[in-house]
Amino acid sequence: MKVASWETLGAISMVEKPMPTMSPGDVLIRVAASGICGTDLHICKGETPHANNKVTIGHEFAGYVEDIHPETVTLAKVGDLVAIDPNIPCNQCTFCRNKKYHLCPTLRCIGVTCNGGMAKYVAVPSSAIFITHGISPEVASLAEPLSCVVHAVDTGAIKSGDRVLVIGAGPIGLMVTALCATGGAHVTVSELNQMRREKALEFGASVTTDKVDIGGDPIKGFGFDVVFECVGLPTTMEAALGYAKAGGTVVWVGVAKPGVTVPVSPFMVYRHELTIKSTYTNAFGMDRAVKILADNKK
Repeated sequence: MKVASWETLGAISMVEKPMPTMSPGDVLIRVAASGICGTDLHICKGETPHANNKVTIGHEFAGYVEDIHPETVTLAKVGDLVAIDPNIPCNQCTFCRNKKYHLCPTLRCIGVTCNGGMAKYVAVPSSAIFITHGISPEVASLAEPLSCVVHAVDTGAIKSGDRVLVIGAGPIGLMVTALCATGGAHVTVSELNQMRREKALEFGASVTTDKVDIGGDPIKGFGFDVVFECVGLPTTMEAALGYAKAGGTVVWVGVAKPGVTVPVSPFMVYRHELTIKSTYTNAFGMDRAVKILADNKK
């Protein structure tokens, strides 16, 4: 079958690979929709250290259950449309046993460390599938990126009435905007692209801008309660720290290149009592992401 595979640095190639075989515990998925993520671009440029060369890419995908291994226990039936959680933990390490399975040091990631959804068929563990209802395959394929956003917004711990800044209105930034807005926050979106700023308003932003001005000293209460950086550039990650008011929280959601550093003033962090957090993958977000998508049915 034809697949999209990372064969050479800087390129994704269409190559032939054999049909996947199932092991006990697996189900065979006939892929119906698969998205391109910024991570896929990082992979082909060699900027994802844990990615395996010659892997079939695609970790944002959905499809129909084509077959179930005889020794697999699952609630799914042949023909069900399912979204896929690409992250497969060991369930034995200290992280897995302390509800931090996304930090598992031997985490397998479908489409990154093992063959993924840019193919007609893929075999996955039954634990990775989430049955969907009433949505299209294209919408179901958004469950994985949305689950990452669910985790990011959880990490930000926003409250109703919070003043939130989202830096970057790409797909992730727009989803962060939507979840924060529906959670009762007043959301400002910073984005250079006018079309994206207009889209941010459709996703619930109260204000959009191409240049952030907090209007005064964070120590005097100016700035935002929570800042989500959704770009992954060192300039915007550094700037995010200056946009949070004293006592505020900054969440770095964007993925920076390996080796990049950000200058931080320890005294400013101390004096402003800032909380700086990062967010990695999609811990405990898939089930809620599928429900959110089903509620919107678009």
